[in-house]
Amino acid sequence: MAQLTTKQYDALERAIADGSRIAVYRRGTEYIVIPQRIRLLLGREAIEAQNPTTGDRLTLFLDEMDALEVVG
Repeated sequence: MAQLTTKQYDALERAIADGSRIAVYRRGTEYIVIPQRIRLLLGREAIEAQNPTTGDRLTLFLDEMDALEVVG
């Protein structure tokens, strides 16, 4: 998944504004995280997120994702 659709960007931006969780699938692993912001890092789009259970921060690059969906 090198790029999100307009609908996916809208859903991601809404999840950031509302503090909703998203599910990110990457290399066969599912990550349930709370996105904090989208940014450009080293020329690549990235989602900075937080694990809702541990509080650990993650940086997930869009070009490494297999799928993304808003969980609620």
